[in-house]
Amino acid sequence: MSTDKPVVVYGVSGYTGRLICEYLRELGVPFVAAGRDAERVREVVEKIPGIETADYEIVGVENDAAALAEAFDGATVICNTVGPFIKFGPEVVEAALQIGAHYTDTTGEQDWVMAARDRWGAQFAAKGLLLSPGIAHMYTTSEIAANIALEPGGYDTLDILVFWKGLPTFASTQTIFTILKADWYYLEQNQLVAWDHLSRFDVTVPGYHEQAVAVPWGGMSHPIWFQHDPRVSSVRSFGGVLNRAVMENVGLTVQMFEEQIKPLEPEAQEKALADIAAGLQASMPPRENPRYNRSVDSVHASGPLGRSHVVIHGNSNYKQTGLLQAFAAFSLIQEAPRRVGFASACQAFGHHELLGQLRAFGLVAEPVVTRV
Repeated sequence: MSTDKPVVVYGVSGYTGRLICEYLRELGVPFVAAGRDAERVREVVEKIPGIETADYEIVGVENDAAALAEAFDGATVICNTVGPFIKFGPEVVEAALQIGAHYTDTTGEQDWVMAARDRWGAQFAAKGLLLSPGIAHMYTTSEIAANIALEPGGYDTLDILVFWKGLPTFASTQTIFTILKADWYYLEQNQLVAWDHLSRFDVTVPGYHEQAVAVPWGGMSHPIWFQHDPRVSSVRSFGGVLNRAVMENVGLTVQMFEEQIKPLEPEAQEKALADIAAGLQASMPPRENPRYNRSVDSVHASGPLGRSHVVIHGNSNYKQTGLLQAFAAFSLIQEAPRRVGFASACQAFGHHELLGQLRAFGLVAEPVVTRV
């Protein structure tokens, strides 16, 4: 088993995997649509608009490093959407390393980002390969805003707010509950500091009069990406959905975990969280509608003598993720990334380049930039 297709999308039976395939088709990139159940993958792929014009193959393969390496041998890039990544990601990373392929994923798990960096970053760098967990709207679009905010220089602190309107997919819901078991960190004067899991904030979201509720959302990826960036010493990231009632329930769920589930044994914890997650979102949500599914990424950069504020208004956050993943793969099959080993999307491809793609496909507006 091997493939002559340059890109593998693993986890296509899910919501985001389908969108990555859709944008790969639009970019003219041949791909393997893969998952543990080939028939489920086929059912999803056959519903992609215009799929008859795509160059693709369907593969069913178990989440085993050796089996994945055998099935994906010959590919240049593996885009992984199978989460929770702390549970299912290691085998896919090992397979990518074995066949000499770049690795990207859509994780929202800060502990997985750190684990990937520490465990495999140096090995990928030694082979000239990219290891980029967390290329997704909730992290990358706000990372673009952060880099624009930092451009003039003289700032050392980032305050990042990410909001979107809609419901999480089944996989995202699983991730939300998985991160409850991990420690969450923000960056303070170049040191990672643990969040109190019960932290929550009333925030003003640009463009909205009603105050929203934000949470650290597992710490998010930004403190890890900027941890060794000489421009930045402190990073705090918050996020949430534009539905206050939903976010109030998120806070109650976190409190319930801390009081009732955290004292349990690890296996009992995992079962309890999986049961709650399945009860909240057990089916695939409808395709995004830009008239409803909005996103707001707001970043304040500050320094001793100045401030910069960047806001990116967008729509269809899962489509943003699909496009960002597809463009990353499209770029990697043509040229080396700007940074090998562990790197964020902006570090690997450039924030203006990524912004240009999101703008070209109508997914974000021109950034609103204010400098003082």
